[in-house]
Amino acid sequence: MGEAPLCDETTAVFAPRGERGEIEEGLTLSPKFDQDGLIPAIAADADSGDVLMLAYMNEEALALTIATGEAHYWSRSRSEIWRKGATSGNTQKIVDLRIDCDQDAILMKVTQRGSGASCHLGFKSCFFRAIPTGAAPSADLKLEYREHDKAFDPAEVYGKSTD
Repeated sequence: MGEAPLCDETTAVFAPRGERGEIEEGLTLSPKFDQDGLIPAIAADADSGDVLMLAYMNEEALALTIATGEAHYWSRSRSEIWRKGATSGNTQKIVDLRIDCDQDAILMKVTQRGSGASCHLGFKSCFFRAIPTGAAPSADLKLEYREHDKAFDPAEVYGKSTD
C-alpha cells in the first residue's frame, strides 16, 4: 500500500473497552474487534442508501479510513490492508462514518468514485442477487439477479479472471 502504518501490535489507536454505558451512549470510540481482530464494515451509497458491500477492517484499516477519508479494508484472503479502488480506480470517499450502539460494526456512507461499481465483479453493489423467500429452502433454490449490467469488465481492470 505504501503508507506508513498508523498502529502496530504495541500501540493501540483506539480507547480500551470501558463500561457499558460509555460504550453504548458515551463519546469514546472503543471499537470491539472480533477474535481475529476484525470488525464488519458496511459501505452504503450516501445518496441512495443502497448497500454496496460488506467487508472487514482491522484496527489499522479503520485508523486509515478515519485519517484519509477513504475506505480501507483488511483482505482476509490476502492478509493485507487494501485501499478500496487502489487497482480498479473505484474508490470510496467517506461522507459519513458511523459505529453501531455496541461499537462492533461500522457503517460508511460513501460516494463511489470511478465507474460507480463497488463489486470486484463489475456490479454497482456486491448484493446483486436475491434469495427468493416464501418456500422451504432446498438444493434446487435458485438466486435471482437484481442487477444485470456491469459497470466494468473485471478481466480488463484486474487482468485476470475473478473466479
